[in-house]
Amino acid sequence: MSETTTLAELAVAHPAAARVFYANRLDFCCGGRRPFADACRERGLDAAAILDEIRREEASGEPATRWELAPMSSLVDHIVNHYHRRLRETLPNLLRMARKVEARHGDKPTCPVGLATLLEQVERSVLDHLEKEETILFPTIVRQSGARVAAPVCVMELEHEHHKSGLLRIRALTNDLTPPVEACTTWRALYIGLQQFEQELMEHIHLENNILFRRALAA
Repeated sequence: MSETTTLAELAVAHPAAARVFYANRLDFCCGGRRPFADACRERGLDAAAILDEIRREEASGEPATRWELAPMSSLVDHIVNHYHRRLRETLPNLLRMARKVEARHGDKPTCPVGLATLLEQVERSVLDHLEKEETILFPTIVRQSGARVAAPVCVMELEHEHHKSGLLRIRALTNDLTPPVEACTTWRALYIGLQQFEQELMEHIHLENNILFRRALAA
């Protein structure tokens, strides 16, 4: 690793790095093209210690798929059948829980009032984004249409930035996804679900921004 190795490059070459980066609040999706060393310094992290953590994570788990080496069609199928499917299942459940928490605990100062409205906006934005990818961009990529993907890729990356800002707003409303001591079971389950949603969305964006789109543009 050099001073200019980016978060994205590490996460592509070492899939376990995505989990380590998420645990250490390093933005490897929309901010993945930043130098790894700079990102660590900004967060007050020891870059060498993070690399050791990545090596331990790799050694302790099953070998991960190297999506930058897989056929493009296989990567697209994985994104749609895993990440897109999960989003369509997860977002309605999170929204239901947020509405329930606000209805029951809206009078408490620790209640994330406005979270349900925010999740409604996130759901509309994300589902519209998935539809555009599945009906327009992904079929074009699989057909290997080269330069024709440049404009839609640019649009999708801008929308990814919007999704990331939504995650930051969710954290701001939920005290960094930390339930208060008086939180009920639904409230705690909501925050656990939001954290899983955040991690999966960041992994999803990483696969698109840093692998799928880069390969499609290079083609």
